[in-house]
Amino acid sequence: MTHSDPDRPPQAPSSPPASHMGARTVTIAEDRDGQRIDNFLLGYLKGAPRSLVYKLLRSGQVRLNGGRVKAERKLEAGDQVRIPPVRLEEAADRGTPARGLMEALEASIVFEDARLLAINKPAGVASHGGSGIAFGAIETLRALRPRESLELVHRLDRDTSGLLLIARKRSALTELQALMREDGGRAGGIRKRYLALLAGRMPDGVMSVDASLHVGLRQGGERHVQVNPSGKRSLSHFKVLERRGGQSYCEVRIETGRTHQIRVHARHIGHPVAGDDKYGDETANKRLRDQMGLRRMFLHASTLEFALDGGASPYLLNAPLSPELVDVLDRLA
Repeated sequence: MTHSDPDRPPQAPSSPPASHMGARTVTIAEDRDGQRIDNFLLGYLKGAPRSLVYKLLRSGQVRLNGGRVKAERKLEAGDQVRIPPVRLEEAADRGTPARGLMEALEASIVFEDARLLAINKPAGVASHGGSGIAFGAIETLRALRPRESLELVHRLDRDTSGLLLIARKRSALTELQALMREDGGRAGGIRKRYLALLAGRMPDGVMSVDASLHVGLRQGGERHVQVNPSGKRSLSHFKVLERRGGQSYCEVRIETGRTHQIRVHARHIGHPVAGDDKYGDETANKRLRDQMGLRRMFLHASTLEFALDGGASPYLLNAPLSPELVDVLDRLA
């Protein structure tokens, strides 16, 4: 379906022009009503790393209507946000994304209209910068389109390829975030399908995995997710499309969007994602790398389906498998 809108995309929210700003109080505009304060600050303090934004919130240096505030707090129009003095890097200080990365991201665009932009994110590219990564997909797209206000709708693991959705308008971001919150955290409003190669031979039919997931931190701050009854409810459905070379090529539909959900659920049922160096089978990964040339995780976000305008404007977005994954499937045949 083709969508048109005569309005131009909104300009990015203004941020202080100087590299060092004093404390200031910002009044929240109506178009920011409902936005989480951490996301507002990340957009306002352009150049500030995510770690700094969360430190400012945890330490109480950011104040909402005179009081301390948590990162997940949603803003309301008219709120007063006090932002402490922060040194913001100028573009010249932090540089620009590498030319090759910018060209790759520009070529990865698979859909856009006045409200949304969708890319087929390459594996190895982070959704956003941080933790030693200067430029992720969103920073690179902003460098490509400096006059636009682009915001991530959701995230993909760095090693997962496929559809990554970016909002070009605040109204689209708000509506999509509301769809993601439907059913108490179940992603019923946005239907997500992935393609994955799982180790071993999965049984026929659809295997549904209803196993709660808990996100823990290892030494050094690395996230590690485990099946744990005390975690958040997580539901995935695995369907075998083909069996090739003793492996199972599957479609995976998820009803919740938890961190590392597919990877941990796949391991939980004894068929980890091929090439997954965190939750996968080391021996199987080495065999697939040496014999089939699989040098990355075989997990790809292939389809997103949702509707905006209260259901009046349906979207069905698709992103094809990358050539290196197609080659692996051909070798397995």
